Amino acid sequence: MGEQLQLYSYWRSSAAYRVRIGLGLKGLAYETLPIHLLRDGGEQHGEAFRKANPQGLVPALRHGDRVLSQSLAILEYVDEVWPEQPLLPKSADERGRARSIALAIACDIHPLNNLRVLQYFEHTWEVPQPRREAWVRHWIEQGFAALESMLADDPMTGRFCIGDTPGLADCCLVPQVYNARRFHVDMAPYPTLLRIDEACQALPAFEAARPERQPDAPPA
Repeated sequence: MGEQLQLYSYWRSSAAYRVRIGLGLKGLAYETLPIHLLRDGGEQHGEAFRKANPQGLVPALRHGDRVLSQSLAILEYVDEVWPEQPLLPKSADERGRARSIALAIACDIHPLNNLRVLQYFEHTWEVPQPRREAWVRHWIEQGFAALESMLADDPMTGRFCIGDTPGLADCCLVPQVYNARRFHVDMAPYPTLLRIDEACQALPAFEAARPERQPDAPPA
């Protein structure tokens, strides 16, 4: 398993952000292969990238002759191949809870405000930008209200989503909080989410994964 890891990524992709955090938490080095989601109609639609990932989505992780897609599948793959510094806790209860939080974000919140949905609204239905942004805020706020309730009073919640070690759930939460701030979501109703996000941002793996720190990020 000594082959170099290569991550097809876009600097502001929430899903790629998750994987960057996870690789950082595990101390795994990787090469970034930028896929610009807007340039020339979107490089993810090009033949070269479609050969790597027929879905035409980032992230995708190349490990030797294998290419994996879907951020949560990638994170669980690297957790199994490199079990040191695990992203999932030991007990079945905690692992189930971590996956519940991660899936609530990756399956129920993020897909409703990702780029291809907003582009469809804009180009096919000609939905004005204020209404597109209101759509994004609505679904983030609804999802965050549920997450706040899940995390606020649960004994499994610690400094991070599960206890005092960051893992899979935090890899998903932090990019979604970043996205919420992009769309001017009022975060005051979600103090637990804010507290966990702040604890995560203090760690080098989260700092290094920030969109602005990526090689394909535009100049500030």
